[in-house]
Amino acid sequence: MAGSARQRVFNFSAAIILALVALGAAFPQRFGQAADTALSIMGRYFGWFYLFSVFGFVVFLIVLAFSKYGKIRLGPQESTPTYSFFSWISMLLAAGFGVGLVFYGMAEPMTHYLKPPFGDVEPETAASARYAIQYSFFNWGIHQWAAFSIVGLIIAYFQFRKGQAGLVSSVLSSVTAKHPGARRVAPTLDIFAVVATVMGVATSIGLAVLQINGGLSAVFGVEENAFWKFAIMGAMFVCYMLSTWSGLDKGIKRLSNLNLTLCFALMLYVLFSGPTLAILETITLGIGDYLQHFIGMSLRTSPFSDETWANEWTIFYWAWVIAWSPFVGTFVARVSRGRTIKEYVFGVLIMPPLLACLWIGIFGGAAINMEMTGDVGLAAATEKNITVALFRMFELMPFTEVLSLVALLLIFIFLVTSADSATYIVAQMTDGGSINPPLYKRVAWGVLIAAICLTLIIAGGLRGLQSAAVLSALPFTFIIYGMIFVLVNELRADRKAMLTALYRRHGETPVGADAFEADSLGEEDRYRRAPDVVNRRINY
Repeated sequence: MAGSARQRVFNFSAAIILALVALGAAFPQRFGQAADTALSIMGRYFGWFYLFSVFGFVVFLIVLAFSKYGKIRLGPQESTPTYSFFSWISMLLAAGFGVGLVFYGMAEPMTHYLKPPFGDVEPETAASARYAIQYSFFNWGIHQWAAFSIVGLIIAYFQFRKGQAGLVSSVLSSVTAKHPGARRVAPTLDIFAVVATVMGVATSIGLAVLQINGGLSAVFGVEENAFWKFAIMGAMFVCYMLSTWSGLDKGIKRLSNLNLTLCFALMLYVLFSGPTLAILETITLGIGDYLQHFIGMSLRTSPFSDETWANEWTIFYWAWVIAWSPFVGTFVARVSRGRTIKEYVFGVLIMPPLLACLWIGIFGGAAINMEMTGDVGLAAATEKNITVALFRMFELMPFTEVLSLVALLLIFIFLVTSADSATYIVAQMTDGGSINPPLYKRVAWGVLIAAICLTLIIAGGLRGLQSAAVLSALPFTFIIYGMIFVLVNELRADRKAMLTALYRRHGETPVGADAFEADSLGEEDRYRRAPDVVNRRINY
């Protein structure tokens, strides 16, 4: 991307974001109501489309992993993964849903326990408890990572194997290049991705700042006011600027490894100090229910009733992850170089969702068990103020202060890594897809995101900006379909080129990419025969 085009993406993106923030700050109620109304209409008329699309992404990824393309690497065929498996998974969580999982991991099951999905069962019963875990697993499971995974896979393939810029517009360049009028659309796609990313990250960070303030209020009795929100945001800004200055390998990697370690430590403590047997049975039953009803939950709508649960939860989640997919997908691509398509798909689709289910099963299972056996007030606390629900549960356990401090540290580090990875990716998007965007752009976006958060927290416009961000999911879903179409064509051409090269060297011992083809297809001897054999394989 030329320098002038890069600057246009940067300038237009910043201008659009500042205009939306100005509206949200000047007219928070009207802006929020308008965005919520538009979001409600979108969910009402396109909810089925989101359900169908995300389920389709899951199916496509699994089929692709097991297909003849599964051993193709996201990079040169002889390349190896850049990061260890532990660091890779840690960094996926850092950019993905770490903050949201801590925020909703205990509160969402408790909410569904009070108000069961689709109104299928009586609230506050054993049946609603089971249903709550099942649908919480579903909402935070494989589907949530499908959009992240598919965008990340496509960008990684084109960036590291084809040598193109890590941008949505670069993926679609083979289509836009054929139509002169469509070339003008390319910068628009990048601007669109930047705006959706910044709005989504800003609102997520803002909501997490509210949770930290709620946690400090619950633990230390500090007030939930603008001063403390400003202090939390200021401390976070300093930390993620230091992390940004340190770079990807030092800053985000080290913080991500620390956070995953803290996650496991906190989960193990709650597991063994809480109702251990009940928690283990809850996780086992929840996974069984999740797998048993996987397809039914994936495509469930309410055409014969006025039930709005799916719009408020699942469809909102699916729209949210699609809107976030340019950011998370680009970051996932950046840290996945050298992995095979099969390894990538199963790593991204299984490990983060599995950790999410364990977290929800432990914290949600413990909370529901405590509530059902002792009526300890967790349900009422969650309904009253969701930001302090987790800390109210800690009050019922040994070492309350330590647990609360660890949870606050966990949320804070997730905030820092999310903001750091966001500034990195947005800087990359506005620098022509550069793997190492300049520091000044990372700092500029870091300052802008912090300013957006503070402005909207004080003005009360976070919800409106969040709804506006989610609205971007509808057009981007069609963009993802276009990216899938281009990927399939490129994979076919890639495989055809490798098979052709292998046939031309049929008298030699296969090495490198040739060895890969011989190993993946198991038919090296057949390529040594007549050309029509190769042609039949190519056209298959």
